Amino acid sequence: MDKRGSFGGTSSDDVEAPLLPPPARDDGAQELRSPPSWVRALLAHRYPAVAAGPAAAAAVCALVDLAVGGGAHARHHREARNMLAVLAWVFLWWVTGAVPLAVASMAPLFLFPLFGVSSADAVAKAYMDDVISLVLGSFILALAIEHYQIHRRLALNITSLFCGEPVRPPLLLLGITGTTFFVSMWIHNTACTVMMMPVATGILQRLPRGGGGGGGNAGAGTGTGAHDEVRRFSKAVVLGVVYASAIGGMATLAGTGVNIILVGMWSTYFPEQEPITFSSWMSFGLPMALILFLALWITLCLMFCSNNTGNALSGYLDRSHLRRELSLLGPMVFAEKMVLAVFGGLIVLWMTRNLTADIPGWGALFHNNVGDGTVTIMMATLLFIIPSRKNKGEKLMDWDKCRKLQWDIILLLGAGFAIAEGFRSSGLTDILSDGLRFLKGAATVVIVPVACVVSGVVTEFTSDDATTTLLLPLFAELAKAIDVHPALLMVSGAVGAQLSYLLPTGSPSNVIGFSTGHITIKDLVTTGLPLKLVGIAALTVLMPTLGSQVFGTNSKF
Repeated sequence: MDKRGSFGGTSSDDVEAPLLPPPARDDGAQELRSPPSWVRALLAHRYPAVAAGPAAAAAVCALVDLAVGGGAHARHHREARNMLAVLAWVFLWWVTGAVPLAVASMAPLFLFPLFGVSSADAVAKAYMDDVISLVLGSFILALAIEHYQIHRRLALNITSLFCGEPVRPPLLLLGITGTTFFVSMWIHNTACTVMMMPVATGILQRLPRGGGGGGGNAGAGTGTGAHDEVRRFSKAVVLGVVYASAIGGMATLAGTGVNIILVGMWSTYFPEQEPITFSSWMSFGLPMALILFLALWITLCLMFCSNNTGNALSGYLDRSHLRRELSLLGPMVFAEKMVLAVFGGLIVLWMTRNLTADIPGWGALFHNNVGDGTVTIMMATLLFIIPSRKNKGEKLMDWDKCRKLQWDIILLLGAGFAIAEGFRSSGLTDILSDGLRFLKGAATVVIVPVACVVSGVVTEFTSDDATTTLLLPLFAELAKAIDVHPALLMVSGAVGAQLSYLLPTGSPSNVIGFSTGHITIKDLVTTGLPLKLVGIAALTVLMPTLGSQVFGTNSKF
């Protein structure tokens, strides 16, 4: 998804009216200052941004010389230089949005063969593997959940349970963010935000927007105070959905593309090592996510809720409102129950494919030839077979309902895997990782936060997936160079890439929240910075403790 999508609204806090009207200018002056029509056409078609990619690649090829020797050694470094040129081209197209994200993500399919990085067959294979299958199947399941409004039913049930009588804002926030957190564990965090934000804003529609009013001075003051409380609580709800989506996605492999990229790159660089499975990642990612979720809830309560918030909300929102909205959905029908059954079965299969070294999972029955993507596609296929019992011959899902599949995300993941393989095969990672050799001999409590901070800074300006694609190959080679377990750097880098909490450009979820008009950039920074610091601190503690059990980081690699 394009992170630079237009903000559907603006906040009054960000826009100020000019104090004086603009000075009058005659038509001649305006004509002189307006750019020529051909310039306007170039800008409108984004041709400068389109040209920036090839121009950057040409500049790298012309000016960058990585060769330090002759013969085969020089040829190897020439391949690394060409890989760097391709990376510059693709990265600029990603960042500037010169072409749609999906199109930019397909660029390696023609750039790699043209620049001699790899063959056409080799790069094409990176765009479909078991990891991509997992994402594709998860997206189909997410569309089924959205089509039957299961997420809305779940949100209203949990929110009405936590609402309280009278309204208790901290509990209501816990219900909304907790639901979002849970949903995001099982579907892509961007899709979760798209699904849950209308639910949250639907609740906020019962609340007044804008400043307060009143008849007299005292009434106006009281009204203004109540409206301020409502406005602050609205910020908390929107921020809660945005951040809970990101945090919940961290807990499982299905929740975000970053974790999928990590798994793919781990198997690419270290095929002889134990793979990172759904269950093994969840045993580490879930505790990390729970710590961040607790920090999120506490931060929202401290920053946006006061003793008067409950009284201000009681006039507009109570449990009866939520139950009335839930009753409009009616009882669960057969189709909804079957979608939930398929979804629940998939979760069980994910968790039990591999158990422990002593207790093999069901995957051993198939000689461990099956992957998480295998069962995801298998269960998604059932949705096209099981009848919905709504209309004669209608199934739970058909391909028309899948037109909203996020192919841009799928192609972006494929591009990430292709770039990772290009980094490895061209030797570019060996060259670039030399600059971080100062970490050799450093303690774990230094290595982990450094990797997390580097990734966490880059991710504020580009997508989480792009950050992971760029940095994990470097961290993989750096781990070999400084003789540490690669999980210390790669897992830290992947987690850091998901801490994109400060700017609208940080993630599509941030853009979706910002577009509601309820929050400003200042709100993102003041709320996201404490969460980012908690994330770095929690990772620094968990990696050498829990990480040693899950990834074997204490063992000799």
